[in-house]
Amino acid sequence: MLRSLEIRDVLIIDRLALEFQPGLNVLTGETGAGKSILLDALGFVPGWRGRADLVRAGADQGEVTASFDLPGDHPCREVLEEAGIGVEEDELLLRRVTTTAGRKTAWVNGSRVPGEVLRRLSDRLVELHGQHDDRGLLNPRGHRALLDDFAGIDIAPLRAAWRTRREAAARLDAARQAAEALREEEETLRAWVAELEALAPETGEEEALDRQRRLMKDSRGLQERLAEAEAALSEDGIEPFLNSARRALERVAERAEGALDAALDALDRAFDRLGDVQAEVAR
Repeated sequence: MLRSLEIRDVLIIDRLALEFQPGLNVLTGETGAGKSILLDALGFVPGWRGRADLVRAGADQGEVTASFDLPGDHPCREVLEEAGIGVEEDELLLRRVTTTAGRKTAWVNGSRVPGEVLRRLSDRLVELHGQHDDRGLLNPRGHRALLDDFAGIDIAPLRAAWRTRREAAARLDAARQAAEALREEEETLRAWVAELEALAPETGEEEALDRQRRLMKDSRGLQERLAEAEAALSEDGIEPFLNSARRALERVAERAEGALDAALDALDRAFDRLGDVQAEVAR
């Protein structure tokens, strides 16, 4: 049951504290006395949808605190257990604050909670009855509870089994994700190994690759210098001079009685070496 309700800076209320007793509690008054404000304040605590302008004029924030008795078999205990909130002395304390900017914050037994926890608690704490109350029978959210209550079924073991299954499913999903991550890592490592095997690195290869890199880096300059060397070694370069020297020596050798044969042989070897040089430079 609702034990107490404390209101601060809500609508026209500065501060108000109400204590309720077991049994029937009645609040009466003429139209405009403020009964609906108490209902707005009570509905604000468990997260019901209500007025947006709850903060009293001139205040920065409004606050409502409600205290409930919570017997040991109360269905709210299941919600509190799932949310990791403890209960002391069979009391449930709800506190909710709203600012002029519309920001809302809630606490349950001193622990800050999201709005979903409040709504789940409100479904088990407070019932509001008014005109056209029979329409509540059309709300599908209450059909299962009505059916279970009529059948006298204790669904606590089923809820516990469902929580166990849900936790096991979460662990299984986490294990599958971890296994998939390991498979992806294995594929990556295998691809790296295949690349290394295709490269087939050898001892001392780094120095050779560094030398090749330097040559490739300076390839344009090397090509220009080689082109100059090739032109100098071509028929328009040194070769005409060697041919002129050979023709001159051949004319003299006819009257030299063999004295210039060695020179002619050396000149022939020079022609051969020149061809080797030209071929190497071209390569």
